[in-house]
Amino acid sequence: MENARITVAVVEDDLLHRERFRDNLCTDPALHLVAEYGSVAEATAALPALRPDVLLVDLGLPDGSGFDVIAAALRVSPTTEIMVVSVFGGEDNLLRAVEAGATGYLLKDSLPGDFNATIHALRAGESPISPALARLLLKRYQPAAPVPTPQEDGTLSRREVAILELVARGIGFAEVAETLFISPHTVKTHVKNIYRKLDAHSRPHAVYIARQRGLIAS
Repeated sequence: MENARITVAVVEDDLLHRERFRDNLCTDPALHLVAEYGSVAEATAALPALRPDVLLVDLGLPDGSGFDVIAAALRVSPTTEIMVVSVFGGEDNLLRAVEAGATGYLLKDSLPGDFNATIHALRAGESPISPALARLLLKRYQPAAPVPTPQEDGTLSRREVAILELVARGIGFAEVAETLFISPHTVKTHVKNIYRKLDAHSRPHAVYIARQRGLIAS
């Protein structure tokens, strides 16, 4: 049935890549390419009326950033699944895309052979991500190497810094635990250690001290 097809829109200024996406999508009768845009302005003007099931977004666009498209799309259509497809890798771009609302991230130079399968996976609730980027993400949240005695000089472990960065953004302990794949009890233990190391008496106080010392970004 036509209304059961997954509608897909593409925001990509490179005509060769747009043609590549088009050629892939047309081979799958369950996918329906409904629109192609080459700029932020075109996409943001049309998306409120379109509201596709899946949006493929490049980050480097001639009049702005794909992050702007992601934000605009989710404002008008929160159920749209968004996958970044870009030449830009790196931890900063990956984290910023996830924070903006993207649920998939593929690098153009390592697209999977069955590209359409990633769209179905995205729509089914999975988060397709290029292996190189997945490795970056995993390394970011690897637990710090154990030390024989607690650090008492105010130095925080990598895990403690990761937790404090999330707390500084207003994220609660339960969500921190879910993000880092650890238990809430472990989060609370780390927070107690952070308080001790920084001689802090509250979360805002710990964040303030850590920023003053340059342990986390301001």
